[in-house]
Amino acid sequence: MYIAQNYKHLLGLDGFSDKALEAHFTLYEGYVTNTNKLSDELTSMLKGSRETTLQFAELKRRFGWEFDGMRLHELYFSNLTKDGRGLTDGSKLYKQIEKDFGSLESWEKDFRATASMRGIGWVVMFYDQVSDKLFNVWINEHNAGHLVGATPILVCDVFEHAFIMDYGTKRARYIDAFFKAIDWQIAENRLT
Repeated sequence: MYIAQNYKHLLGLDGFSDKALEAHFTLYEGYVTNTNKLSDELTSMLKGSRETTLQFAELKRRFGWEFDGMRLHELYFSNLTKDGRGLTDGSKLYKQIEKDFGSLESWEKDFRATASMRGIGWVVMFYDQVSDKLFNVWINEHNAGHLVGATPILVCDVFEHAFIMDYGTKRARYIDAFFKAIDWQIAENRLT
């Protein structure tokens, strides 16, 4: 059974209204609830020898959407902070960004451009251990676009529910607020 994490400590986060955060937390809790429901239903269908049905197949497909929606929100909320923890010059993540993007400014330009693309989804800075490389990746749907085997380092929700209540259609202002709220220590920990 999956249990929704409590992110109420983020209330009062600069650039994010409490009303928008509360609505976002509720949406996240829905993913947790639906992940549990699907898990239970799939188990029940297996026990009842209904694993060859169309319903089983569709629920199995839906499970990835709900589970990834749950996990992406957890990664997103946990890489936000009110404490303004910046990225330090000598850190492993800073050095990796410089190696892969040339500079922190180039990485940020790429991440912001990706987050500004039309459409709904997520922007994730992934680290691929095999190639020892960071990538900024667009994930259109929760369960499509992930780099297999790569570790999510920094996650930004760019579905409308993340920003429209506070910023309307001005996504760039939301992205500015997101950058001010990044907990770089969490991102660093994910890399190491």
